[in-house]
Amino acid sequence: MVERRFSKLFQKGSLFHLAQKYQPIGNGQPEGETDEERALTAIEQEKEVTALPPKEACKCHKEDLAKSLHVDLQTGLSEFSVLQRRITHGWNEFIVDNTEPIWKKYLDQFKNPLILLLLASALVSVITKEYEDAVSIAMAVLIVVTVAFIQEYRSEKSLEELNKLVPPECNCIREGKLQHLLARDLVPGDIVCLSIGDRVPADIRLIEVTDLLVDESSFTGEAEPCSKTDDPLLEAGDLTTLSNVVFMGTLVRYGKGKGLVIGTGENSQFGEVFKLMQAEETPKTPLQKSMDKLGKQLTLFSFCIIGLIMLIGWLQGKHLLSMFTIGVSLAVAAIPEGLPIVVTVTLVLGVLRMAKKRVIVKKLPIVETLGCCNVICSDKTGTLTANEMTVTQLVTSDGFQAEVSGVGYSGKGSVCLLPSKEVIKEFSNVSVGKLVEAGCVANNAIIRKNTVMGQPTEGALIALAMKMELSDIKDIYIRKKEIPFSSEQKWMAVKCMLKNQGQEDVYFMKGAFEEVIQYCTMYNNGGIPLPLTPQQKASYVQEERRMGSLGLRVLALASGLELGRLTFLGLVGIIDPPRAGVKEAVQLLFECGVSVKMITGDALETAMAIGRSIGLSNRQLKAMSGEELDHVAESELSSAVKNVSVFFRTSPKHKLKIIKALQATGAIVGMTGDGVNDAVALKSADIGVAMGQAGTDVSKEAANMILVDDDFSTIMNAIEEGKGIFYNIKNFVRFQLSTSISALSLITLSTVLNLPNPLNAMQILWINIIMDGPPAQSLGVEPVDKDAIKQPPRNITDTILSRALILKIFMSAIIIISGTLFVFWKEIPESGTTPRTTTMTFTCFVFFDLFNALTCRSQTKLIFEIGFFRNRMFLYSVLGSLLGQMAVIYIPPLQKIFLTENLGALDLLFLTGLSSSVFIVSELIKVCEKYCCRTKKVKNRLEV
Repeated sequence: MVERRFSKLFQKGSLFHLAQKYQPIGNGQPEGETDEERALTAIEQEKEVTALPPKEACKCHKEDLAKSLHVDLQTGLSEFSVLQRRITHGWNEFIVDNTEPIWKKYLDQFKNPLILLLLASALVSVITKEYEDAVSIAMAVLIVVTVAFIQEYRSEKSLEELNKLVPPECNCIREGKLQHLLARDLVPGDIVCLSIGDRVPADIRLIEVTDLLVDESSFTGEAEPCSKTDDPLLEAGDLTTLSNVVFMGTLVRYGKGKGLVIGTGENSQFGEVFKLMQAEETPKTPLQKSMDKLGKQLTLFSFCIIGLIMLIGWLQGKHLLSMFTIGVSLAVAAIPEGLPIVVTVTLVLGVLRMAKKRVIVKKLPIVETLGCCNVICSDKTGTLTANEMTVTQLVTSDGFQAEVSGVGYSGKGSVCLLPSKEVIKEFSNVSVGKLVEAGCVANNAIIRKNTVMGQPTEGALIALAMKMELSDIKDIYIRKKEIPFSSEQKWMAVKCMLKNQGQEDVYFMKGAFEEVIQYCTMYNNGGIPLPLTPQQKASYVQEERRMGSLGLRVLALASGLELGRLTFLGLVGIIDPPRAGVKEAVQLLFECGVSVKMITGDALETAMAIGRSIGLSNRQLKAMSGEELDHVAESELSSAVKNVSVFFRTSPKHKLKIIKALQATGAIVGMTGDGVNDAVALKSADIGVAMGQAGTDVSKEAANMILVDDDFSTIMNAIEEGKGIFYNIKNFVRFQLSTSISALSLITLSTVLNLPNPLNAMQILWINIIMDGPPAQSLGVEPVDKDAIKQPPRNITDTILSRALILKIFMSAIIIISGTLFVFWKEIPESGTTPRTTTMTFTCFVFFDLFNALTCRSQTKLIFEIGFFRNRMFLYSVLGSLLGQMAVIYIPPLQKIFLTENLGALDLLFLTGLSSSVFIVSELIKVCEKYCCRTKKVKNRLEV
């Protein structure tokens, strides 16, 4: 479409003068060519320009690259070239083709098998002229799909608000001028200028750099910014090794650079991940599978009822069509039309509760999925850690060791000497003070509003100085010279002099230990320089190795009057530490049967250090690299990844491979992440959890759930909600099916045995209201049991109608039927049914229903453990039903409608005592189950 639009412009000839004015480099057209021929030649040349893969572009010299992209390195592209290339390459953005219209999203809600079954039963009700039933079922279905649609639509809108960021912009050289453009306007061959704080707008091959450091953590998982160069590479290795290419979506942390755009939109590496993500199908949630199965079970149950009634009628010699009509009516009555409403309301309440805890849930069933999640794979950088480099340890040259508390760049925390735990400030310990002073002065970073401007490593040193109340110490010096850091020399130094004093100049140096130590001839001992001995050097080497083995990035610091004769001050250890609450959350996950695996692009030492600090494994940590993963045979992959806790040096394809391998073992996998490199895994996991603040737009698009405050520990709340929701659905199913089976059995027995009907039509309607109305619905809003989190994850093969639940349903139904038939037999005179007979039978059934609802509040806990007043909605519903029943019995106008009469106090007392039997028996069974479970646990412990 875009191509057609631009072609029309060219056909009109309005842009031929542009082609004439801006000739691409190296065009050698014959002099006799007309303007039109020259324009067509230029168009053909522009069409030849293609996006270059980074592994090819990194080997090219900048002149060769400029030639292949038809661009002048001084003036950039012409407007004509840009327009022509946009026809070929499109805009520098991603187009999501599957954006569905609102009406289609609404209709998709009807695809649920249980909803389809209810619609079928409504149709049957219309055919059998049961119009009231048809209307009530249709209304129930409309309420369900509308509530579900509105909630999911709201979640999508919340996500849109979260994603409303300032459109990415960039500085680009075109027609010899530096222009400020939207990133979407870029085309291959554009020359882009990068500076500190810029988000890289496309894949760019660098042609000029000055101390350029780029944060690629969202792309590779590496916490440490990468140093970039403009020299061509001899060999192209892994994408993380391409030091002269910067990728779309990464962040410039320090320095500046200039480069040629080699890939835009879907032709960028970001685009590759986007295409992978689009190709992945989001799996069905366990709750959706369970509801599908329940729908099939209820359909089978309905056909069995119809078949049984027709068989009995045929054996009795009755008319088959009338028996079929009765069978269909009973089957329709058996289908719990209230179930979808309860499921939806329960899920909506779960979503709303999660929203209060700053978690956005995009699809309703996702809330329940975490309840059966048994593996959580998590990205490290930005998810388990805050992506904020922090000094955690320091060792002075004279042997003092200190630990540093507090994470990030806020300056909160303290420096404590070991082993005394004495908190030190300023120069209360001279050796520590001098070490911190050197780190603060040999530094170009600034911290504003808890955010670092500059290198994260330098930001960590400034934050350390803030904790020591030394952050202003650099102001007493005047900087005269800087020797910048380079990847070759691996150190940086500044030459300073004290303000208002005519003293000699002082050098402060920081960098890699093995480089800095070569410039030192002395070491600091309590403020006094002493000669550096080989024994001292050996002890520093040992300390540096010890800190490195803990996954720390070790920096050495020195100061002195001459560069070759510096005084060694000590070592600082820096790491991107775990977020607050992560260790506790991981431990709690382990306790409730969920295993946690860390997947990162970082190096082994750093990954293992974080893994140990958050308690990823009680035993020895097992680690596997992305390279090792590639060499594992497909048949052995599932068993291999099952026992690994840490995966390091991984790419997006490795993450996807790990998720798929775990799912192949039957695991329900949750994936948490924030970067572009996590997007594919987030979409393919059973539940993808993205970070709201640190997360990239593509990761939030792929995820099912977003942690707005980036707090990993809120996953615990989601798991708690998920488990509680499923238990509430089971409670409702038990109540509704036991009640409906009881009502159906009474009607079926009276029909088959040619007995008088124990309940009239209006009484059956009233029972239906209780069965599907407030008392039943209130079971779905039972508050989440705090012990639910301690339960192991639900097995996805477990259906809602488990064997244990079916037995409990039939047990309750048998008690209700027996009790109601006993009252009917006791009250029926020889002359036939009277208003008293039906009133006693009807009231008995309603009381049984309410006591049954009371015991159905929990499958395992006694009513005294739950508490009578915990679910206020249930309390009000039961009281309302009791008052309604009393009104039906004692108010004259209602007596005429329901054919009832007044009952005495003794009658009500007798019915209460009898109907409470369903509650008492159910509670006694819970006690027996508890005793049996306790005995089993004791036996297991003794065996162990």
